[in-house]
Amino acid sequence: MSSHDPLHFVIIPFMAQGHMIPLVDIAKLLSQRQGVTVSIITTTQNVAKIKASLSSYFISSTINIVEVKFPFQQAGLPEGCESIDMLESMADMVKFFDAANGIEGQVEKVMEEMVQPRPSCIIGDMSLPFTSRLAKKFKIPKLLFHGFSCFSLTCIQVVRESGILKFIESNDEYFELPGLPDRVEFIKPQVSVLQPTEGSMKESTDKIIEADIDSYGVIVNSFEELEADYARQYRKARTGKVWCVGPVALCNKLGLDKAQRGDKTSINQDQWLQWLDCQENGSVLYVCLGSLCNLPLAQLKELGLGLEESNKPFIWVIREWGKYGELANWIQESGFEERIKDRGLVIQGWAPQVFILSHASIGGFLTHCGWNSTLEGITAGVPLLTWPLFAEQFYNEKLVVKILKAGLKIGVEKSMLYGKEDEIGVMVSRESVTKGVGELMGDSEEAQDRRKRVKELSGLANKALDEGGSSHSNITMLIQDIKEQSQSNLIKVEFNYSC
Repeated sequence: MSSHDPLHFVIIPFMAQGHMIPLVDIAKLLSQRQGVTVSIITTTQNVAKIKASLSSYFISSTINIVEVKFPFQQAGLPEGCESIDMLESMADMVKFFDAANGIEGQVEKVMEEMVQPRPSCIIGDMSLPFTSRLAKKFKIPKLLFHGFSCFSLTCIQVVRESGILKFIESNDEYFELPGLPDRVEFIKPQVSVLQPTEGSMKESTDKIIEADIDSYGVIVNSFEELEADYARQYRKARTGKVWCVGPVALCNKLGLDKAQRGDKTSINQDQWLQWLDCQENGSVLYVCLGSLCNLPLAQLKELGLGLEESNKPFIWVIREWGKYGELANWIQESGFEERIKDRGLVIQGWAPQVFILSHASIGGFLTHCGWNSTLEGITAGVPLLTWPLFAEQFYNEKLVVKILKAGLKIGVEKSMLYGKEDEIGVMVSRESVTKGVGELMGDSEEAQDRRKRVKELSGLANKALDEGGSSHSNITMLIQDIKEQSQSNLIKVEFNYSC
């Protein structure tokens, strides 16, 4: 690489919608900068999704998409299962993790063939620890992407370094996390994400933790003003190499970009748009529990009946998953669809969430607290009704409800377990759903305060990526840092050659 070559960021996303979508947005943000080119390496079926989400504005020589084969056969997965949300059972997580990391050899070969320009930096998903080995091989920095908030990342680090879980015997007793700017309490099952573990995920988790420690720095889909204390604390723990560059979804300015972000929508855009246009401003509850929602059928029925009894207009997005065929049948055969047709819209499959949340009629968001969804709701200025399922989602709930005061807790305490979904049963009754919806969408002083607070945060979010905003400046500093690393590596190579 000469000193005049453009910087070349190689982005390697994990094969899951919640991981790929923000990394594609990060590719867009980087590609807008002068002297930067980006390559995204992913598998065959995911290439089509990424191409669809890149509007014509971004399809240029600055973003390249490189295809590799997904080794489903070696891992014992069905053909075509190239995204984690396609798994029939979350018990197959280990198989999928192994298959995803089985692309290492292909990725290495692809990177060896990248000569115009050579790679300057890898941006690797946390679930692909092999990216750390490749960064060492090519002698370039590797930036880690978790897809988490700074608050969650700080809590994970505190739990890991304090060893506090060794002293907590009960799974039901709340305890305070030490050394944080705010007093926050959790129960043990809520804070086990990315901690040393036993069982089937032990080897995978250990590799992820090791690769985390080895990374040069971290890219975070957040903005300084949202969680300043935690961005500061996490940056200190990572010796400064943390860049908040979000909300990355804001790179999608056009309606077409918002509509095409992610997968193909399962419903005609005119259908839901016309429906929303007929509703009063701020009157509709948007309900989506994520692309990996694994709630049992009995719980989803309770959710539906609670929405019906709330007497509030709603859009309910249901994951397109084999097991949820029974739910779709129930919606039709029980009369639910007919009863709610005048004030409810059910979407089975993918929905353009950012587009829907930005509509003036949306006044609340019942969410699983995945960080993408959480940040998208805040950015749109919509208060949240929180229903965390697993992973770091209980951290996000705590941030939204206790610290930001931008949401209301529906009352879930227990984390869902992969492969053991049906053992949980019903955790939230229809009465609790109705009560939560009423409180979130109501006119109490608390509800009005939440709406006011989230509107303030939305204003800050929308300024962060403007020129001179905190995230815009962080992207500039990130690029400059990698440029300096590239120049340093170039000098070392030239010195060794002259010797």
